[in-house]
Parts: sequence; C-alpha cells; structure tokens
Amino acid sequence: MNEELVLSALSVALTTLIGAMVGAAARPVVFVRSVPAPASARRTCPHCGGSIIDRRLPVLPASGRCPACAEVIGPRPLLPEATAAIAFTAIAVGGASGWFAAAQYWVAACGVALALIDLAIQRLPDVLTLPACGGTLLLLTAAALAGEPGSLGHASAGAAVLTAVFLLIALAGAMGLGDVKFAPAIGALLGWGSWTVLFWGAAAGFVIGAISEVARMAAGHDRHAHVSFGPYMVIGALAVSVASA
Repeated sequence: MNEELVLSALSVALTTLIGAMVGAAARPVVFVRSVPAPASARRTCPHCGGSIIDRRLPVLPASGRCPACAEVIGPRPLLPEATAAIAFTAIAVGGASGWFAAAQYWVAACGVALALIDLAIQRLPDVLTLPACGGTLLLLTAAALAGEPGSLGHASAGAAVLTAVFLLIALAGAMGLGDVKFAPAIGALLGWGSWTVLFWGAAAGFVIGAISEVARMAAGHDRHAHVSFGPYMVIGALAVSVASA
C-alpha cells in the first residue's frame, strides 16, 4: 500500500513538472500572439524594438522582462508555468487515464495560453483555438476506439450544442467570436461524459465569471470594461471535467 502511495505521489509530482514545462513553452506563444487584430504575431520588444523571439529557439525570459531594455514584456514571472502546473496537477489527482486524460491535458495546455492572451488583449487567436478543437476531438476519437468509458457521439453533439449557444450569445453582442471558436473543444470534452457534465461545465464558466466580475467591480474597476471570458471557460470546464472523471 505504501509503495502504491509513493508511486502515485511520484506520478503526480512528475505531472506537475511536465505542467510547468508546458507553461514555459506557452510563455513565448503568449508574447508572440498577444497582439490586436489584424496583426497576427510579434517578435520584437514593444518598448525598444529589440529582437525577443528567435525563430530557431522560441524562448522568452522567465523574468518576463526584455533582455535589452529590462522593461516588462509578456506574462508575469512564473505565471504561465505555475498556472499550467496547477492545472496538470489537478488533472492527475482527478484520476482520469488513457486518451480521455490526454484530452484533458490538451485542453489545459491550450487553455493556459489562450486564457493569458485573452487577459492581455481580449482575443482568442485562431492559430490556437483551431488546434485546441481539432486535437481534443482527435484524442476523444482515440478514446472511443480504445473503448474507454464515454461517448464520442455525446462529445460531438456537445461540441455542436455549446458552439451554437455561444454563437447566439456572440450575435447578441455579449461574447466574442474567439470564444465561439474555442467552444467545440470545451463542449466535446464535457460532452464525452454526459449531458449533465456538459451543462454544469458550461454553467461553471458563467458562474465563475460572474463572481469574478462582481469582485472586480467591488474593488473599484470599470464596470464597462471588456470581460475576458476565455479564462472562465477553461477553469469551469476543467474543474467539472476533473470532478466528474
């Protein structure tokens, strides 16, 4: 029994380390893609114009500062690393395994980068939302072929339903199209389990977002400021997905 506990603890610790590495890999992605439309990417410091991202070695200083002028650039120090590590740890502790767990990790990895970009510029770029959706559906297809508990039909339907709901909200002007494009990944991951999981996972994002916005306004922030819904989508979906695994 003690051996099992030790192995389990080591497995979680290793997953946490992998999560931190994924966060480190997400750091330059967040910097490069945190630009308003119609621009698609940047590779130089917005303060001094110095080159930051080398195409051969796409890394960004963990300090979150430009090596040339020392001005703050990109995500705050250790923020993507810590966020991804926490998400990966939660998934590991949740106990899911196989291809479905891989889908959870994939949504978490893409979600960390998307959430930080959304917080920076209120935008979810296609270059990340499309792979997030495609990868999730591919991994869930592999889970279905492997005979894992769940339903690919429910996952596909969940992706379609959540996308349709988000599109209606976006057409009403209460949500961005980036959220709509990310919805298939969230809907598929949640729908894999059941319609109940889909409902609560989607609802959790709105509840967390509402609580966060009330707290933000109570702290004196502008109530008319644009709301970045991407982070709430990811947090709510992963929380419910992990809890129901």
